[in-house]
Amino acid sequence: MRPFTSIREQRLWLSTLAVVAAIYATLGLTGRLASTLREAGLMSAFFAIGMVLTGVAIVVQGLRSRPGSAEIAVALGVATVYFMVFVRMSSPEERTHLIEYGIVALLIHAALNERATRSPQMPAPAVLAVTIAGVLGVLDELIQALLPTRVFDPRDILFNTLAAILAVGAIKALRWARQRAGN
Repeated sequence: MRPFTSIREQRLWLSTLAVVAAIYATLGLTGRLASTLREAGLMSAFFAIGMVLTGVAIVVQGLRSRPGSAEIAVALGVATVYFMVFVRMSSPEERTHLIEYGIVALLIHAALNERATRSPQMPAPAVLAVTIAGVLGVLDELIQALLPTRVFDPRDILFNTLAAILAVGAIKALRWARQRAGN
C-alpha cells in the first residue's frame, strides 16, 4: 500500500513537514529574536513588512486566477476578518500564530483534498486539517513547556487552532464563491 496517492500529495505533506519542523526548530530562538527586535524598536516594522509581503503574494496569486465579483467580495470579507483578529491580538508574537498555523492548515488541507480526489472514503478534509493543525499546535506548546526560555500558554493553543479555522474557512469560502460564479 502506497502512503501517498500522488506526487502532489507527497510534496504537500513534505512541505507541511518542513514548515512544522521550522516552527519547532526555532522555538528556542524566537524569544531572544523577539526581545532583540523589540529592544531595537523593530518588532512592529518587521511584522508589518512580513504582512505586506504576504498580502502582495495573496493579491498576485488571486489576480492570476481572474476572480469574479463574488470571489472579490469574499476575499474582502476574509481580509476584514483577519484584520479584526490582528487588531484584537495585543502582540506581534501572538499574530505570528495566525501565519504559522494558517500555512500549516492550508498545506494539510491541500494534501487531504488531493487524497480525497483519488480516495472517495476520505472524511471531511477541512475538519481533519483543522484538527491535525490544532494537534500540532498543542505539540508546539508542549515542546515550549520543556524549554527554559519559553512557557506553555493555553492561549497559544487557541490561537493556533483559530489560525487553522480561519485559513481553512477562507479557502472553503473562496472556493464556494468561485463555484457559485461558475468559474
